Amino acid sequence: MNSFASEWANWLPERRCALNESIIELNAENFEAEVLQSEQPVLVDFWAEWCAPCRMLAPTIDEIAENYSGRVKVGKLNVDDCGAIAARYQIRGIPTILVFSGGEVHEQMVGASSKENIIRMVDKVAATEATA
Repeated sequence: MNSFASEWANWLPERRCALNESIIELNAENFEAEVLQSEQPVLVDFWAEWCAPCRMLAPTIDEIAENYSGRVKVGKLNVDDCGAIAARYQIRGIPTILVFSGGEVHEQMVGASSKENIIRMVDKVAATEATA
């Protein structure tokens, strides 16, 4: 195993299920209340444990959750555990980020992206929410 693969393998177990306090672990039981009925905009990260780009995006999602705490909810939904919800939103590739406001999808991004692009997307929805 080369050094990059070795470092990646060592890093993976620590990140696998480590949701920070600002991130809501979404599932079939709480999706409606936490996302669709939320009074705040909600960023939902559709991911899976086996998805390398999802793992690479995780620190960015963590940082956004901390920086937007109190203004925007951030949740992660494991597509392997919640396939019906992923199907409802036609999630065909992961990572996929949807930003909900008023129970509807307002922004969508498929694939790993830069923190700046995700922030721009969240700010757009949050600004619209603030003027509504």
